[in-house]
Amino acid sequence: MVENIGFIGLGSMGSGMAARLVAMDVPLWVYDTRPDACEPLEREGAIVAENVARLGQSCKRIILSLPDVVVVERVLFGEGGLLQSLQPGSDVIDCGTTHPDKTRDIAQRLMEEDVAFLDAPVSGMETRAADGTLTIMVGGDAAAYSRCEPLLKEMGELVLHMGPSGSGQLMKMTNNVLYNISIAAMAEMLPLAVRLGLDPEKVYQVVSTGSGQSFGFDYHAARAMVRRFDQGYPLASAYKDMTTLVERANEQHAAMPVASAAMQTYRMALAQGFGGESKAAMIKVWEQALEVEVRGGTR
Repeated sequence: MVENIGFIGLGSMGSGMAARLVAMDVPLWVYDTRPDACEPLEREGAIVAENVARLGQSCKRIILSLPDVVVVERVLFGEGGLLQSLQPGSDVIDCGTTHPDKTRDIAQRLMEEDVAFLDAPVSGMETRAADGTLTIMVGGDAAAYSRCEPLLKEMGELVLHMGPSGSGQLMKMTNNVLYNISIAAMAEMLPLAVRLGLDPEKVYQVVSTGSGQSFGFDYHAARAMVRRFDQGYPLASAYKDMTTLVERANEQHAAMPVASAAMQTYRMALAQGFGGESKAAMIKVWEQALEVEVRGGTR
C-alpha cells in the first residue's frame, strides 16, 4: 500500500512543491489556513485535511513549508497541533528557512516522542518548485534521511544530507548570505554606473554575460530596472539569514568584513521602509544616495 504524505503550508513555494508531488502521483493530504490555497490541489487529486491534527492522523511523513520557526512550533506543539496526533515512527520534514538552534531543539523534543525531524530548507524559485528541480539541503538523523530521500528527490534535483540536525539550516544560511552579498553589490554598483554616465541596460548585458555575473545580479537587476520590487521574498522576512550569520560569526570570533558590509545596505533598506519589498529594493538605498534612478529593459 502506498503511504499517504502530508503537506502543510501552501504559500508561493509550498504550493509548487505540493503540486509537483501530486503530479508525480504521490497520495497527498494538504492543509493551509487559507482554504483557497488548497482548492487547486484538491482539483488535481489531493485530499484537503480539515485541520493539522487530522492530517497527522492520516500521514506518517509530513512536509512543512512555513514562513518562520514561530509558525513551525505552533503547528507542531500548539493547541490541536501535530504532536497530539502523530504516530510513533513518523517523520516531519521542515522545508522552511528557520534557525539552526531552534531546529535542534524541535528535533530533540520530537525525538522524545519517537518522531524524527529533518531540517530540509530549499533553494530555487517558484518555477523550480513546480518543476521538481529544487536544491534541498538536509540536516538530521541519517536513518530518517534515508527513509525520506526518495520523497525529497521528487521535489529536488539535488538533495544532499549535510549532517546532523541544524546542518540544513546552516547550509541555507551560507547560501543565502552569498546570495545577499551579490544583491547588495548590484545595489551599489548599478546606480554608480548610471551616475558615471553608463546605460544601465548595457551594463546589465555586459555583467550578465561577463565575469561579474551572478544569479543575484541577473534576477534582481532585471527587476529593479523595470521597477518591479514585488517579486521575491520580502526583505524583512529574509533578514533572519543575516542575523543568524552574525550570531555564528560572533561565536567563532570571525570578522566577516564582506558580509558585514552587505548587511549595512540591508539594514539601511529596512530603515528606509523597504522591508515589505524584495531584495531588489536595496538598490533604492544607493539610488537615493547618488540621486539617480536605474531604468532600462522591458523585463
